[in-house]
Amino acid sequence: MTPRPQEAARRTTVLRREAVVAAVPVALAALLTAAGPATAAGTVGSAGAGDPYFPLSGNGGYDVHHYDLTLGYDPQSRHLDGKAVITARATQRLTRFDLDLNGLKVTGVTVEHAKAAFRRDGQELVVTPHKALRKGQEFRVTVTYSGTPKPVTDPDGSLDGWIPTDDGAFVAGEPQGAMTWFPANSHPTDKASYDFTLTVPKGKTAVANGVLLGQKTTQGRTTFRWRQSEPMAAYLATATVGTFKVEQYTTRDGLKVYNAVDPREATAAAPVLRKLPSVLAWESKLFGPYPFRAAGAIVDRAPQVGYALETQTRPVYDSAPDLDTLVHESAHQWFGDSVTLTKWKDIWLNEGFATYAEWLYTEQHGGKSAQQTFDTLYATPAGKDLWAFPPADPGSGEHIFETPVYARGAMALHKLRTAVGDAMFFRVLRSWAAGHRDGHGTTAQFIKLSERESGKDLSGLFHTWLFTAGKPASP
Repeated sequence: MTPRPQEAARRTTVLRREAVVAAVPVALAALLTAAGPATAAGTVGSAGAGDPYFPLSGNGGYDVHHYDLTLGYDPQSRHLDGKAVITARATQRLTRFDLDLNGLKVTGVTVEHAKAAFRRDGQELVVTPHKALRKGQEFRVTVTYSGTPKPVTDPDGSLDGWIPTDDGAFVAGEPQGAMTWFPANSHPTDKASYDFTLTVPKGKTAVANGVLLGQKTTQGRTTFRWRQSEPMAAYLATATVGTFKVEQYTTRDGLKVYNAVDPREATAAAPVLRKLPSVLAWESKLFGPYPFRAAGAIVDRAPQVGYALETQTRPVYDSAPDLDTLVHESAHQWFGDSVTLTKWKDIWLNEGFATYAEWLYTEQHGGKSAQQTFDTLYATPAGKDLWAFPPADPGSGEHIFETPVYARGAMALHKLRTAVGDAMFFRVLRSWAAGHRDGHGTTAQFIKLSERESGKDLSGLFHTWLFTAGKPASP
């Protein structure tokens, strides 16, 4: 994720975010889990996935394999009709389980085609199936719902989720906004494939992740069908709606590119979007093969948003991006999207890596070297935002998108590069992307990989640059 590229101080101010519900203490998550009809001990899925920064994010007791989302949206009335068919596997015997869904009216729930009891409890949709689910059982949940989706407001004042625009909606769900428009196991640890069937008024375009399977207009409405085959965390899903100029082409490598651009941003966006194939090719040489079968961009006009997000295969931008932002969001396709964090505390694995990709691109395209960028940052006086906290320990969800995660996270990678040399450094990055492709990674795993590949003890380096508060005594 990046803030608006026009801001000269980008990544030097608070960058985002956490949904307001994240302030709810862990104790409340336990209370919500225990609430409701009496059930046998150990048969109720938890109301959270165990993330200390977002105690109600995600749910326990099952793993989702696939989401099939059918949505109809009217930008004029801002009304959404939705049907979610969720295929999952029970990881324990379940007499009850939760889905994350904030707002919207649920009109019906079935589990394995049988009507299920349900109730709402804050952001939790609590489902009691007609018959208990066996451990290991694959099951299907269908939820029908409707209403006016509204974003959540994060502690820094930014918006997250389904964000209305003057011609549609800007849909960006990091870290918890997915629950504003579909019921989900909304934590990055549970990735799934997706199908989207999106219907909007004729003249509007609905853009989601993955490959466009087809579109059809009948009776004044157009339906778009999208498929995201590779696993995706819920926060990376999008269903952005607007008046867009669409460009489609296939690269020499067979990558299907779909760009949707608000006409008001088209002139400014065109020179940067023309570089997308070359940026992806450059990143593929450094990081390994591009991890998905589709790519592109959604360039909206959403001045109330203030950031871009690496929605999988097709980043969404609140305005025409600059080249740095394009490089940053494209790098996230490897670091954040394909290789996804398991705890929000590890967000530097996303943002530090994407920021360092910017440094590398500048270095290899006639600009400042990464060392010069590092030196400029290190000259920042102690006590400034850059040194507010160590990048691998932001302290709370309120700080996970602040300056140290981005800039000092990139500085930690540069220190690794100088310690092991270029050849080994890029070998580590490619091994990281390949070894965790379509999966997850942690800071501890990255440190272990770096030491194993290089044969060096790097504990001091990582302790200083990732885990030590304040400005390091030496660059």
